Amino acid sequence: MTLPKTMSGVFLTCHGGPEALEWRDDIPVPTPAPGQVLVRVAAAGVNNTDINTRIGWYSSDVTGATDAVDQEVEAGGWGGALNFPRIQGGDLCGIVEIAGPEAGFTSGQRVTCPINLPRPRPGNPTGFIVLGSEIDGAFAQYCLVQADDLYDVSASPLSDNEIAAIPCAFGTAEAMLTRSGVTAGQKVLITGASGGVGLAAVQLAALRGASVWGVTGAAKAEAVKSQGATATFNRDASLPTDMFDVVIDVVGGPAWADLILALKPGGHYAVAGAIAGPIVQADLRDIYLRDITIHGSTHQPFEVFGRLVELMNAGRIKPLISKTYPLKDIATAQEDFQSKTFPGKLVLVP
Repeated sequence: MTLPKTMSGVFLTCHGGPEALEWRDDIPVPTPAPGQVLVRVAAAGVNNTDINTRIGWYSSDVTGATDAVDQEVEAGGWGGALNFPRIQGGDLCGIVEIAGPEAGFTSGQRVTCPINLPRPRPGNPTGFIVLGSEIDGAFAQYCLVQADDLYDVSASPLSDNEIAAIPCAFGTAEAMLTRSGVTAGQKVLITGASGGVGLAAVQLAALRGASVWGVTGAAKAEAVKSQGATATFNRDASLPTDMFDVVIDVVGGPAWADLILALKPGGHYAVAGAIAGPIVQADLRDIYLRDITIHGSTHQPFEVFGRLVELMNAGRIKPLISKTYPLKDIATAQEDFQSKTFPGKLVLVP
């Protein structure tokens, strides 16, 4: 098979706004080494993670998107400073083009992988690297991936676009549900319920047999219910107290203390995002006197994504995709994503 020497894609040239994204037609096509696979990208999802990395939000000196864009950021990637230019894109669905020696894949297989790639090591059992941050990702025609990170989804009835909408959103949601021990019969409250992670959490919690309530705007309430929610709360409404076994949160911000109070004594709170702000306040007595357990959730164990692959191949999960864009229109797609106009996922196609 003869590969082109160059490919089209989007370079992140520095931390900043959309102007930091540069479309290029002369990016060298990587060559797979032993144990690596060159994947032809079929579709790539749009995520908060990619935007946060672009603006340098993960820097400890940055607390908000506006500050990140307005100030110089040196270490704003997951693992610290990025090597620019970087090809972002943490959500991958693609076709195996060439597999290096000892890779165990063959040309033509459809594959995907987690966005957070586990790299446990002594002293850090939850270590990982992020596709599109520490290594180049899916915002190009080809993506080079370690074979051990890839999963075969050739058997899935889902479309390429649907598979590309799963890794970040469903991986994040499944990890939080796993960490907080959601089981059948429990009552679960999910914030940001109309977003990609929120809708995934609604669907996956309902699949576990839990009763689900979502926090969302009135215009998107029906979309949340369509994914399995029993009912919704308007994001500006007061929440009931002592009602839920588990809270799944990607919002944070000023309403955080009310989420803790919404839990029953002995309840579990899991967080994997802070779209309303990372700085929160609460009365510690509401936590320790009521035996509340708090779970931070970023690391995704191998078994979490393995379960998602089984669900994908069986057709038991299906993400809501509101819109697709050509990869060249990434700035528009990210702007639409940040506007929160659309429920569910937005997808880019090379």
